[in-house]
Amino acid sequence: MLDKLKKYYAKILRIFKRKKQIQLGFYGAVNAGKTTLANRISLDWLGKEVGTVSEIPHETRHVQKVENIVVKTNNGELKMNIVDMPGIATQVDYKHFRDYGLGDDDARERAKEATKGVIEAIKWLDNVDAVLVVMDSAEDPYTQVNVTIIGNLEARGIPTIIVANKIDLPESSPSSIENAFPQHVVVPISAATGENIDKLYEAIQEHLT
Repeated sequence: MLDKLKKYYAKILRIFKRKKQIQLGFYGAVNAGKTTLANRISLDWLGKEVGTVSEIPHETRHVQKVENIVVKTNNGELKMNIVDMPGIATQVDYKHFRDYGLGDDDARERAKEATKGVIEAIKWLDNVDAVLVVMDSAEDPYTQVNVTIIGNLEARGIPTIIVANKIDLPESSPSSIENAFPQHVVVPISAATGENIDKLYEAIQEHLT
């Protein structure tokens, strides 16, 4: 009987501790689909995009924030600010951008801005309540970037959900992400098509608020 009462009061305490509105950071490697996901959410509920999406790496080089998003779910309302971070990279080489048709000057400038963006994103860890780590489910998840991001979040005790993005691709394998990071909730979605986006909202509501 005592154990049942403890569980009941613990549940009540969690409900009252829930934030009315969370600041949710979107982190991940370059071109994992962070901005595509941020755009999907913002367009669905506010009718506007957060940022530009491009095949060129580091299209998002500055933190982009959209406030006061209210999502309607089966469990009520989910209120949040979303913060789309620049893609995290262990190194940024300007020569890589020349493969996408940029001249030397533009490539160097983009690399400079991208490096600043990575630093800015890391600093923003002090200003988020929770994080979605967006990973490309069609790629090997066990990379230095992903391990570094997850390690930093765990060290800081920041609540985290891993988003296994791009399940619309035939080579997608969300299970590989689940196997690589079994200690975290993994939600498979397609930010491009919107598949499973409702499950992501429910997971955010359950685990991050």
